Amino acid sequence: MTLAERKSRYYIAILVPDRKAEHVTPAIINALKGFDSDLVKTITFDRGKEFSGYEEIARELKCDVYFCDPYCAWQKGTNENTNGLL
Repeated sequence: MTLAERKSRYYIAILVPDRKAEHVTPAIINALKGFDSDLVKTITFDRGKEFSGYEEIARELKCDVYFCDPYCAWQKGTNENTNGLL
């Protein structure tokens, strides 16, 4: 799983055993909870089932969560491009 900050291009890659929400949700929370709350303001996910724990993520990190429109990968261009490089 990967997270990319759009402006700074800061990139986090996390190894999870599978794409189930039960593994992805705590991985995201653990990866971002060490940052100051003013640094994690929003997260944009694609529409995969692995992000169904978005409410818990928003609550724990005190941030807003958004979702891309279906079939619009360009809305997460930084992340998609960096995934290709990885």
